[in-house]
Amino acid sequence: MTSAKYDVLGIGNAIFDVLVQTDEGFLAAHGMTKGGMALIDEARALAVYKAMGPATEMSGGSAANTIVGIASLGARAAYVGKVKDDQIGKLYSHDIRAAGVAFETSAASAGPATGCSYILVTPDGERTMNTYLGAAQDLMPDDIDPAQIAASSIVYLEGYLWDPKNAKDAFLKASKIAHDADRQVALTLSDAFCVDRYREEFLQLMRSGTVDLIFANESELHSLYQTSDVDTALGQLRKDVRLGVVTRSEKGCMVASKEGVVEVPAFPIDKLVDTTGAGDLFAAGFLFGLVRGADHKTCGKLAALAAAEVIQHIGARPQVSLKELAKKSGLPV
Repeated sequence: MTSAKYDVLGIGNAIFDVLVQTDEGFLAAHGMTKGGMALIDEARALAVYKAMGPATEMSGGSAANTIVGIASLGARAAYVGKVKDDQIGKLYSHDIRAAGVAFETSAASAGPATGCSYILVTPDGERTMNTYLGAAQDLMPDDIDPAQIAASSIVYLEGYLWDPKNAKDAFLKASKIAHDADRQVALTLSDAFCVDRYREEFLQLMRSGTVDLIFANESELHSLYQTSDVDTALGQLRKDVRLGVVTRSEKGCMVASKEGVVEVPAFPIDKLVDTTGAGDLFAAGFLFGLVRGADHKTCGKLAALAAAEVIQHIGARPQVSLKELAKKSGLPV
């Protein structure tokens, strides 16, 4: 196997995040399901934006947040996602590159605007997302550069990509190229509603070996196996995929492999401010550990550290160097 140019390459929906702190009354008034992710059209996006208060704006998208976290840990990171050649698209491209990520996907010159997610954060730190996919869903198989995929140790895919057919094809193309080059493929299940829509397809990706590693939270795991019993779901997960990592909020995580299940506690925090990006940054820490050859427990600790940093402030991107934070905590970087 040739040495890799990138440690991790992420493929996902390139979404510009607009975050605002609000209350449950706002969610109720606008018919939003607390803690969920709803796909909305451009008209609804404009209406929600108009009704929101002052916001924090930054480039986002689940896999992009993970990749920025990986760069912050000091690894070589690349990202593939579609924006439009508009003002927000230019901001997005600049923002992610400024975070030290290689981003070379060509912007769309026509079609829908760059995607945006309107994220409402309630006082308990829970986030409710309203996402206009826009140009993000026009990611095509042609946007996948075979040389770039083959040069990445791990290719990380976002479950949200499974909505548009062409993005799904891009995802499958990337997986095949990665495996042909003897690389690993990871998938985050993204959202319990996403799992409800594509349960059989996700299970097929796992059982066919199209993906090697799965990230899920507890609700996604229960949705995947349609059981409320954690042990039953974990037992099935161990059969279906080489490695499965299940996040459990303040209870830490469980790493399930053929050898067994390793439990890793959550990292202590001072105050929960905003859970946006917790799972994304958790994946960043874990993947970083994997490419550095760490054992599963150490990977889990790096993951917990990265997630803890991001939930103590507004926004889904680290505000300090995760590499320095890991060093201070005695974790390998």
